[in-house]
Amino acid sequence: MKLLISGSCGFIGSNFVIQNADKHDITVLDSLTYAADIHYLDSVKDRIKLIIADIRNYEEQMPSYDAIVNFAAESSVDVSIKNPRLFAGTNVLGTINMLELARKCDAKFLQISTDEVYGDTTGLPPSEECDMLLPSSPYSASKASADMFVLAYARTYGLRTNVTRTCNNYGRHQHEEKLIPKFIKAAIRDHTLTVYGKGEAIREWIHVEDNCEAIMTVLERGEDGEIYNIGTGERKTVMEVAEAILKATGSKSEIQFVDERPGEDMRYALDSLKMRMLGWKPKISFEEGLKRTVEWYVGR
Repeated sequence: MKLLISGSCGFIGSNFVIQNADKHDITVLDSLTYAADIHYLDSVKDRIKLIIADIRNYEEQMPSYDAIVNFAAESSVDVSIKNPRLFAGTNVLGTINMLELARKCDAKFLQISTDEVYGDTTGLPPSEECDMLLPSSPYSASKASADMFVLAYARTYGLRTNVTRTCNNYGRHQHEEKLIPKFIKAAIRDHTLTVYGKGEAIREWIHVEDNCEAIMTVLERGEDGEIYNIGTGERKTVMEVAEAILKATGSKSEIQFVDERPGEDMRYALDSLKMRMLGWKPKISFEEGLKRTVEWYVGR
């Protein structure tokens, strides 16, 4: 397939490109924000075409792609609380611009979304793809809005689309503002690990390589117009993650509790039966994945 991958120098996008550079004709598109690093793609740079541009205003006169995979997004909840307009611009308007590009070349469009669009699932069954969206932060609201535009383009224009909603990713290349790399970097320096509230918030975790395999499975086998939850069932509190990182690093760092951030969701959980029905299942346990991740950050 001839693919355009946006957000390809960021965390999940770069891992996806590396896993598929030998199998597909890939053009990568990235604006190289603070969360991206062009050197993440050094191992495959001779097999890809790189375009440095912003998805909010990027255009091609005669685009020719079989599929566009949109990883590009602002993703920090903390930053979204301080600057929601930034998230509306990139995550909503940027997605619309990429949808227009897909229309122009009649390409399939795959939107990479998040379990956060479902909101807090405390006391509820795991979220299914048909559940109501109840985003709690400007970040998750912007992703939910983008999802709705993708579905609207499918209905209005007949565009072939899919949406994947994934649980919390971790692994190499993740920016240090995120929970696991932030805790790892603090632990290996014997600095304090800062935890919101009492550390009771529950998240479902997936290693980035498993997520990338799931995304390709949807691209190759997903039914047009469908949404697919990508989860593992491995759910842990923030405190459990912090303690696992202290154990994996052998650190004696202390844990400090701070006030809960505004609109914090206490639990995310996904029902991923539709993904299993496509023949995908995760291969990397949280224990093994965390070991690999710690080794990568320690080696940097």
